[in-house]
Amino acid sequence: MKFRVISIPPFKAASSGVDPHNDFSENGVLGKFDAYFSKLRPRPSDNFTPRDFLYFDAEQGGLVWIYALTDYMDAEEYEVLDFDGGFYVTYHYKDGDYEENERLYKEAMTWIEESDTFALDIRTNHYAMGHIITPPEIIRATGSAQMESFIPIKLKK
Repeated sequence: MKFRVISIPPFKAASSGVDPHNDFSENGVLGKFDAYFSKLRPRPSDNFTPRDFLYFDAEQGGLVWIYALTDYMDAEEYEVLDFDGGFYVTYHYKDGDYEENERLYKEAMTWIEESDTFALDIRTNHYAMGHIITPPEIIRATGSAQMESFIPIKLKK
């Protein structure tokens, strides 16, 4: 597979905080965060995608969901953090297809390890992330979604 290398700029983000239970239910940490950011409506000039990313915080042992804020968005009770941005290797797969994700992740890691140009760049608050790239209207119409995964990399010195 050929991978795409992208750059994500630094941004301020609202954070769900770490959820060791990975609870997406309506009353769970991640479910409540989903409801919070799903009601936010960026202006057309700010309506880039993706704005939200989900990742596993290996140091604290739980999922974290972040949402890129604009200067006019209220973080409400959520912590605001500075997301570093950086370079990422990306790939996509059908959301929920964990075997395909694992296969592609391993392939991407091998590609990075064998690269003369790139090295893995995992560090505090800078982990592999995912984002649903399918618009909600399409998910409702088709019953499925595509997940894009982002693996942080840096240029080798």
